[in-house]
Amino acid sequence: MKQKLPKTIEADELRSIGLSGLVAAAQRYEPSRRKSFASYAATRIRGAILDELRRQDPMSRRSRARAKRLGPAISKLKQERGTNYSQDSLCVELHMSEEELASLIEEVRPVRLVSFDEVDARPDFRDDLLHDEFTEDSLHDIIPDHSCVSAFDALERKEIISLLAERIAQLRELQKKVLAMYYYENMPLSKIAAIFGVSEARVSQIRSEAVVVLRKYFTKLLA
Repeated sequence: MKQKLPKTIEADELRSIGLSGLVAAAQRYEPSRRKSFASYAATRIRGAILDELRRQDPMSRRSRARAKRLGPAISKLKQERGTNYSQDSLCVELHMSEEELASLIEEVRPVRLVSFDEVDARPDFRDDLLHDEFTEDSLHDIIPDHSCVSAFDALERKEIISLLAERIAQLRELQKKVLAMYYYENMPLSKIAAIFGVSEARVSQIRSEAVVVLRKYFTKLLA
């Protein structure tokens, strides 16, 4: 079965699936049926592998059936009209619309899995066409990670945090404590109010006053 499958299907994976089929065969085998266990197990193993391959197949059975017609149709048109056959003629041969054919071609397009750590050893034509140098860049070095914070943004954020810390240090002691309890320790206003022996409304007022002071400071700083 491995010889008839794509190279992307590993033999170890097939053995693992086959073993599950073998176990199922051992559990369900009935000697009274006078069929040898070897032939019964072979059928069960083959069935288990085919079921798993169908389950992993990203294409539907209908699409797979249409895909099998694609290769022979293209070969036929090449023999009749050469390599310059039209897309319309392929649609007519397969009895499909242009949209259906485009969708099918996209569906059967082969997928190549590559490692992000694999070094790309191809000639680097960017520097000098006459030199036979090779790049040693992995995909990690080439493909940008847009989820990462840039060095400039990280530096700007660090500077803002530093300025924020300096301004917070200048607040009244009670304001600093309320901000620390609320934003850093995630304490509810009711608990903070109980600690200081004041009303929850008073704690909310202190927090709001401190936030307004900090907002005005940064508005003026960034203006």
